Order: sequence, then C-alpha cells, then structure tokens
Amino acid sequence: MFIKATKIYLMAFFISIAIGLLSRKIHFIPTITGDIIYAVMSYWMFRVLFHTKALIFSLIASLSFCFTIELLQLIQYPFFIWLRNHQLLRLVFGQGFLWSDLLAYMTGAYGAYLIDIKILTKYKN
Repeated sequence: MFIKATKIYLMAFFISIAIGLLSRKIHFIPTITGDIIYAVMSYWMFRVLFHTKALIFSLIASLSFCFTIELLQLIQYPFFIWLRNHQLLRLVFGQGFLWSDLLAYMTGAYGAYLIDIKILTKYKN
C-alpha cells in the first residue's frame, strides 16, 4: 500500500511541476495560476515525504512552506537576492512579495487536499 501511495503522489508531484512550468510559457494564463500550482506541488511533495501522516499534516506543512518562501521575499540580504536572481532558484524562491500569492497558496494547497480526499484516497488502497 505504501509503495502504491508513494507512486501516486510522486506522479502527481511531477505532473504539477510540468503544468506549473507550462503555465509560465503560455502568456494568456494569469500569473497567479503558477502560484496556485506551486502550492499544489508542495502538497504532493509533503505527501511523498510523509505519506503515512494524516492528510491535514501535508496541508499545514505545504502552507507553512509556501508562506515561509513568500515571507522570505521581504528580506533583501545579498544572499537572498542572489537566490532570486539565479534562473533555476527563482522558480523555487520567487521574486517579490505579494499578498495575493498567499491567497493563491491557500487555494492550491486546499485544492490538492480535496483532490487527495475525494479521488486519490480511493486509488491508494
């Protein structure tokens, strides 16, 4: 059961990464979509790492992770600026703080949580 659950969560993790990267390439998709998908991806990441824990754990961990990354964007130390200017790390650490991103993270993480409850839970057993 644990291996099957991990495979499902890992597949969802990589699919969300692909969709998130694709959303940055299609210009008519709103920018906030990427932030929603980022939270979805982080939820699946926590499910892969902690699939034996309760689903609510992954929801809270995902929100904590996303909020921390967003709040770190308020800090303007040279190291953090370097992280944000690096082409690959910019995808992880973002570029600038936006209040709307916090709402996007809540939407994405909660959406993934609901998908997990309603759909994926049926296929893990």
